[in-house]
Amino acid sequence: MIHAQGVAEVTDADFGTEVLGERGRPVLVEFTADWCGPCRQLAPVLSAIASEEADRLKVVQIDADRNPATVTRYGVLSMPTLLVFRDGEPVQQMVGARAKRRLLQELEEQLTASSVQGAQGV
Repeated sequence: MIHAQGVAEVTDADFGTEVLGERGRPVLVEFTADWCGPCRQLAPVLSAIASEEADRLKVVQIDADRNPATVTRYGVLSMPTLLVFRDGEPVQQMVGARAKRRLLQELEEQLTASSVQGAQGV
């Protein structure tokens, strides 16, 4: 799998704990595969966001070829697919590689909601 530095890998076995069980901050999940060129382009973007937004966003990757149950469950058909989960529910989906600035713009609503909840002690 193309591994983004600083981004944890999850599997079918621990997806429930690592993603669905996360409370308080959204989780960005990248569905990726070794053969995926755009996934390679996205790796440094995810690494940077994982580092810079760690307090507001958890970032993980899942190998689509090795974890078919999760891929099927969420109807993932293209790589890379990015799903944002909040309190165990998918709330946003994006398909394809994108620049860091664009991805942060697309995530802004989720990141802002996370900051507001944190400030309110929710």
